[in-house]
Amino acid sequence: PGGPKRYKWYLNLMPAAIERLDLSEYDLVISDSSAFAKGVVTNPDTLHICYCHSPTRYLWSDTHSYTEDLRQPTVVKQLLPIILNRLRVWDRLAADRVDRFIANSETVQRRIEKFYRAESEVIFPPVDISGLKPVPVEEVSDYYLLVSRLRPYKRVDLAIKAFNSLSLPLKIVGMGEEYEKLKAMAGKNIEFLGPVNNEERNELLSHCKAFIHPQEEDFGIAALEAMAAGRPVIAYGKGGARETVVDGQTGILFDDQTPWDLVDVVRDFDYTAFDPAVIRAHAEKFSTEIFTKNIQEYIEREFSEFRSKHLSDVSFI
Repeated sequence: PGGPKRYKWYLNLMPAAIERLDLSEYDLVISDSSAFAKGVVTNPDTLHICYCHSPTRYLWSDTHSYTEDLRQPTVVKQLLPIILNRLRVWDRLAADRVDRFIANSETVQRRIEKFYRAESEVIFPPVDISGLKPVPVEEVSDYYLLVSRLRPYKRVDLAIKAFNSLSLPLKIVGMGEEYEKLKAMAGKNIEFLGPVNNEERNELLSHCKAFIHPQEEDFGIAALEAMAAGRPVIAYGKGGARETVVDGQTGILFDDQTPWDLVDVVRDFDYTAFDPAVIRAHAEKFSTEIFTKNIQEYIEREFSEFRSKHLSDVSFI
């Protein structure tokens, strides 16, 4: 009941649910996972490839912030460390069921090595750039844009504090649990647009002065969508942004995750110093077509190698 909205209530049941999937008839299983999907049980002669968006963040890298931000009764918060500890043990064992890991960024690759003690190959996720294109410089508007779910780790509060200080127009697209809190702290120069359709989103991306990216992401698809529209990105310089934003060419990276660091960058920002065509060309390196080519080549190579090894083992026996 209420699963999509209250999935956190069911975390303790997720391992049993994913293990119930019967995949015994498959030669190849590809899981797309940031939490439980990698825990499927496969046969010894089945190749399991996991495309990993991150080792489960609330079990590993973000445990403490997750616990602090959770809005639940005190009794739930007291039980949470016990639940998370059990899930962490399961998650580590589940990672051992994977035969090959693909990481969606070098940031995630380092986490896989750290938490799962496993090697991985980096294949960047696909970015749909087909509906995005740069507009002439004279059509660029005066607003800055932020597109994000409104959750604590997205650090939208940081952007709001910065733009409250700057008194510059900021449009925020997205919804989430922090909507009311963030709206209450925002000045009149900040506009909350809520969810928008793809056409509206593309228009906003194409005409913004710059895209604001204040959080540390595993990869950061929204920032690349802005670049596909030819717009520079102002991003916190950790995580996936270091792999997708070319500092000084497709955007600007700020070092400290504080409102004041963001204020300094925006205050000195000159959007005319960036070439939309260059920014767009960079984003095209992350297109769906390139992802499809890379992932297909990887799967064919690894499946062939796995199958050859399996057959040779059978012959030896």
